[in-house]
Amino acid sequence: MTESIAEVLAGRQVEGVRAGAGVRLELAGAVTVLIDSDFRLLAAGGVEHFYPQLGTGVGRGLAVLTGSRVTGAAATPAGGLEVSFDCGRRLAVPADTTDRPWQILTAGTPLFTAEPGGYLTG
Repeated sequence: MTESIAEVLAGRQVEGVRAGAGVRLELAGAVTVLIDSDFRLLAAGGVEHFYPQLGTGVGRGLAVLTGSRVTGAAATPAGGLEVSFDCGRRLAVPADTTDRPWQILTAGTPLFTAEPGGYLTG
């Protein structure tokens, strides 16, 4: 039986955040959240917008995630991804009709992939 996104991510600590052609959240247990599309990081003080394809680096908002734990995660009905952290931040990746906006991998093997058109494999 395949675990849900929430079961795979909940409780895992963010060990590192890397930026390049995309953004990688490296979680405990060799789990990675790879984001290749624009996304938002929401906090009580406002919203930060990130554009990985433009070479967005790891800014202060993303750096705060290091050391925090995932408190919840879900795919949206349209194929987006929402992840909440115990530091009060929430990451939101919208669905994308032309690209794979996000993936969740373990040891480099995809567990969940958002496909074009809002479909989810996993």
